[in-house]
Amino acid sequence: MKKTPARLADGREIIYFDETDDAVRELYDSRELPPAHTLSQVRYDPLLAEWVAIASHRQSRTFLPPTSECPLDPSTKDRLTEIPSPAYDVVVFENRFPSFTTGGADEPVPSDDGTVVTRRPGAGRCEVVCFTSDHDSSFSQLTPERVRTVVDVWADRTETLNALPFVEQVFCFENRGEEIGVTLDHPHGQIYAYPFVTPRTRRMLDSAHRHRDRTGENLFARVLADEQRIGERIVASNEHWTAFVPAFARWPFEVHLYPHRQVPGIPELSDAERDSFGPIYLDVLRRFDALFDTPMPYISAWHQAPARVDRDLAYLHLQLFSIRREAGKLKYLAGSESGMGVFINDIPPERSAALLREATAQ
Repeated sequence: MKKTPARLADGREIIYFDETDDAVRELYDSRELPPAHTLSQVRYDPLLAEWVAIASHRQSRTFLPPTSECPLDPSTKDRLTEIPSPAYDVVVFENRFPSFTTGGADEPVPSDDGTVVTRRPGAGRCEVVCFTSDHDSSFSQLTPERVRTVVDVWADRTETLNALPFVEQVFCFENRGEEIGVTLDHPHGQIYAYPFVTPRTRRMLDSAHRHRDRTGENLFARVLADEQRIGERIVASNEHWTAFVPAFARWPFEVHLYPHRQVPGIPELSDAERDSFGPIYLDVLRRFDALFDTPMPYISAWHQAPARVDRDLAYLHLQLFSIRREAGKLKYLAGSESGMGVFINDIPPERSAALLREATAQ
């Protein structure tokens, strides 16, 4: 894989990841843009013991532009975009409207206002990952070879961002579909480098710690082993990965993909594990789309170890879920879910797994 870094007109970094060593990309961004300078802040919620990001500049981010104005398409002589080159395989660049910025690491700590709410600069980094230059494609239409490239890109960025002194956790994810809240149609994902360990990861690792103290075993490995033993909720599997609907699924259609070997993050996956991920993941994505014979809105979220703590407890896995519960019907986070954090799933996980197994992957 060929890696070519450059800078956009406003100073943001862009990196081309190409599958052939002879690929030549346009590195000069001829747009006239002011220097990138965005500030955000994180504030600590003492009631929930969680950090909340405040990033008011994101109110002006690009929202569902027509295809002819997509900023993630390759540039042409008639239209300049976020990607200066007229072609690319996979490309990563700093988000123009980030929730966290590397510049935040140099900002002064906000003054204390006498309340119990702690404030900090929003140090971190937010990146956009374009999986293909084809605007009308989707992740499910990628080849296994391209998925392998994307996995290598996730690994590269995770390793690089974990090394930043102000980053505590790296999160690779994809949002797909307007129903989910996607504001750009082009096939892309994002990477967030947080200045704290996220609440969900902290809670999972605390549970894993208690389970290990009580039983001596890894909690994530036990969940995987139980699903493999029972088999009823398995959707697909191969030599290195198992995809299953967890018995505790919150969402109507939710699949977890686990490697059979415990590793803390994507960088630690072997070549064989990276190669075998693409076929099984594409199979599951295509089953999602086949369920209701229409593109399924989804969130695809990698759960990785924090950069510096509890890496021995963590177990890399991917969580894929959709808010669609039936053709033409969505699962909304209503009073119980949004107000109390108690999920109510309309579809039993065993039924969801059966429907996905029956779906013909397109």
